[in-house]
Amino acid sequence: MQVTSNQLSDSKTNSSANLMKVSVCAATYKRPEVLQELLESLNKLEFSRIPIPVIEVIIVDNDATGSAKSAVETIKPSFQWPLKYFVETNQGVTYARNRCVAEVAADSDFIAMLDDDETATPHWLEELLISQEKFDAEIVAGPVLAVFKEGPKVPGWMQNGDFHSYPRYPTGKEMKTAFTGNVMFSTNITKKLKEDEQLFDHRFSQSGAEDAYLFSCLNKEGHKIVWADGAVLYEPVAEKRLSLRWILRRGFWSWSVNSVIESELNPSFIIQSIRAIKGLALIFLGIVSVGPSILFGKAMMARALLRIWRGLGTLSGLFGRLGSWQ
Repeated sequence: MQVTSNQLSDSKTNSSANLMKVSVCAATYKRPEVLQELLESLNKLEFSRIPIPVIEVIIVDNDATGSAKSAVETIKPSFQWPLKYFVETNQGVTYARNRCVAEVAADSDFIAMLDDDETATPHWLEELLISQEKFDAEIVAGPVLAVFKEGPKVPGWMQNGDFHSYPRYPTGKEMKTAFTGNVMFSTNITKKLKEDEQLFDHRFSQSGAEDAYLFSCLNKEGHKIVWADGAVLYEPVAEKRLSLRWILRRGFWSWSVNSVIESELNPSFIIQSIRAIKGLALIFLGIVSVGPSILFGKAMMARALLRIWRGLGTLSGLFGRLGSWQ
């Protein structure tokens, strides 16, 4: 069912300790058109299996000129949740995400984060909340599925290979990390921060991976992360990502991130040696599969090359060098 404004009013009136409060947060930067689509999808959230939670939506604009304000103001009169808008002038993704956390209501139970270019399926938030309660997890992550919009012709091999979607896992699977593209976490985590402590590390403000680092650290500290496969978000593939070059660069970057984080959190020689071996194995497997992949089409060729780039990224990360995330 879709929540009406009257239902929302009733839920607020009857809310107390029995209803969860969730702060849905998105950082944005010079993408008002896609932000509007995100807000429209959040306005259609439905709850059929659990009581309607108390929801607030927080948008933090990392553009000092406030380019996202018009998109927020346009939908605000018909928006069924309280909608808050802030401008964060310090440039960098970590500044925008930390500002999101800073603006969350004091009585909020959970913070759900997603990207400004994504759209939520109607039961996205409900699925996160159900999995959180069922598996007693402080952090819940879900899938982001790529969609190709009308415009430039998308190569068939790229669609068949599905190179732009996140991996998917069975609901309830325990994870070692999560990403702000689709995650919900307990405010008990943020309430433990010291007065001047920031949730997202500013070392990653321009390079990305601030989310993978954060949730890897939290998992190592004992915070449970589980997967909610029904909490689906969709992300349109931007035109600049429609190339083999971008796919390989992203593969290099993401696997270099894994190595950088593991090098810091598990710096033992044995663990680093195992990761180096994995990197070399990926390169070897990629090289030996390039030839046979010619017989099976461009998607198989791209997968072979992607193994090589991931292997190279793994080794690069061991030396503290990240690739480009753009």
